[in-house]
Amino acid sequence: MKCWLGIALPLALLALAGCSSNPGRAGPRGHGGVRDNTSLPQTGRYRQRNDSTPDISGIDFSKIPQPVPVALPLSRYGNKSPYTVNGQTYRVLPSAAGYDQRGIASYYGTKFNGYKTSNFETYDMYQFSAASKVLPLPSFARVTNLQNGKSVIVRVNDRGPFVPNRIIDLSLAAAVRIGIYPRGSGLVDVQGIDPTHPQAEPPPPPTATTRTGSGPLLYVQVGAFADTGNAMRLAARLRGLHLGAVRVVAVHADGRTLQRVQIGPLPDVDAVDRTTARLDALGLPHANVSIQ
Repeated sequence: MKCWLGIALPLALLALAGCSSNPGRAGPRGHGGVRDNTSLPQTGRYRQRNDSTPDISGIDFSKIPQPVPVALPLSRYGNKSPYTVNGQTYRVLPSAAGYDQRGIASYYGTKFNGYKTSNFETYDMYQFSAASKVLPLPSFARVTNLQNGKSVIVRVNDRGPFVPNRIIDLSLAAAVRIGIYPRGSGLVDVQGIDPTHPQAEPPPPPTATTRTGSGPLLYVQVGAFADTGNAMRLAARLRGLHLGAVRVVAVHADGRTLQRVQIGPLPDVDAVDRTTARLDALGLPHANVSIQ
């Protein structure tokens, strides 16, 4: 979830969470006079206990302009690297150029609207923005829904989402624009944009639906090993736990071969979440999502 600013102000200057794209600019319904005290603990910082979505029936999100990628200096806040949240350590990339990752996107709304992001912009859920664990702040990325081909350019100005199996948290507007709303999550491709070479901006990727003919194939990757024996032993253990079909796939990268141990294919994001929760409960290695 978002907004780790409230853990403590020093930590707020390092990593944290929230989202926005236009600092100080209110969305169609405004921010409701939010007073954000970033020195408060996370549990007491927000007026709402749980996140929610406002009535958006009268809003035409296709009329909201997408951010224009431009070269910007890194923010003073939110770019400390490495940083640690919930026991996991992350490293911020020096640039968004070349970043291309597929995974699960989520979004967030009213609870965080008007509060500060990790780089101390103001989250406006009616603008196109996003949170990433590794992209520099601020930066720009194209997010494409792999199930319908819709894409949007977002301004990355926040840290998160710090929950398993999510690679990006979208603003409400971005989620609506590409069809992640109202379900709450979806399969996406996130491509970093290098504003210094606009002619090199990658086109939206082909949708997984088009490529497979029946939708993307989802796997939970439990480990990757240079030693084939280690991979086979983990695969045998997983089969004994009856978590689903298990496969070992050889992948060549950086001049070496890795054996990836994966569970799947799984039918949807909910099945992925259930599988990874069971793996965590069993004390098995933290799993990642693989989309094919």
